[in-house]
Amino acid sequence: MSTAVIGPAFVTPSVRLTRRGRLVLTMVLLGLLLIAFTVFGSTSAATGGAGEPIPTRTVMVQEGDTLWGIATQVAEPGEVREMVHHIEQLNALSGASVNVGQQLAVPVE
Repeated sequence: MSTAVIGPAFVTPSVRLTRRGRLVLTMVLLGLLLIAFTVFGSTSAATGGAGEPIPTRTVMVQEGDTLWGIATQVAEPGEVREMVHHIEQLNALSGASVNVGQQLAVPVE
């Protein structure tokens, strides 16, 4: 008696990835994701035109000066906190600390 097998004509071997192969595959997929986020990501809010110039004067920080004290001289009453923030933004300061001899751009009254 003979035996007949019904099924696929050939069997495909299973794919096994080595540790290095998994690492390469992961890096390729991460690279493709980075490219996709760069190309299709959100756009910049910057415009092509120049902003409105703010009239400023330069103040050199003296011994005992603080950013709050400098802002008090320039700001309207009750607006000192906003002026401190504005001076920080104008001078790209990361905080309210200043150093003796530092030059600050301060809005003109």
